Amino acid sequence: MKMRELEQRTGVHREVIRIFFRHGLLPSPVRPKPNVAEYSEDHVRGILAIRRLQEQRMSIEEIRQALDGKHSSPVPGGAQALWHLDELVAARLGADQSLVPLSSVKSRNPKAELDAKAMHKTGAIQLVTRKGKPYLSRLDAQAVAVWGDMRAAGFTEALGFDASLSAIYVDRSDDLARAEITAFLERVTDFPPEKKAEWAQAGLTCMMSLFSILRLKAALRQIRAIDG
Repeated sequence: MKMRELEQRTGVHREVIRIFFRHGLLPSPVRPKPNVAEYSEDHVRGILAIRRLQEQRMSIEEIRQALDGKHSSPVPGGAQALWHLDELVAARLGADQSLVPLSSVKSRNPKAELDAKAMHKTGAIQLVTRKGKPYLSRLDAQAVAVWGDMRAAGFTEALGFDASLSAIYVDRSDDLARAEITAFLERVTDFPPEKKAEWAQAGLTCMMSLFSILRLKAALRQIRAIDG
């Protein structure tokens, strides 16, 4: 497609799209002739992912750093932003390459290798080896980084806290996710498969915020019970 159609498909002005290209957020277009550029569905997908990330209040520079695998601080927008980052990586580089090196988490979690091995053992994350070096998805990288935050907050091995505690969340998370997906999809049986996935993801993103609130309330009730 030409630039005009790309603008129409994404609702983004060409000058803004060119800014995305200048920052390396999108794959280069095919150029069959000098001064002729052809764009693909990957460009549509990438531009829409960038716009969703910007809606999460991520700047272009923050998006670029996140794509480079820098996890020195939490990604604005949390899990929803990480989903969109993976969409953008898939558009820019191909889905199989949407992994980041474990070493990219060390600035936030100096013991990332130790924690990642423990969390991999519990099934909380999955480590992938490429050319002898460990990699993981962006969501898994964020999970390992969060355990660094736990340690920094004082929940240390000396007190009996280590990343193997992530095991208590694995089965419960699977059960909850299975129940959520079933509840969502049984209400839209006439949707095409790709629409079901897109629709369920959007709904689950909202419900995660609700679950966080309900979980916090439940934890506060337990704390009050301990206090007597």
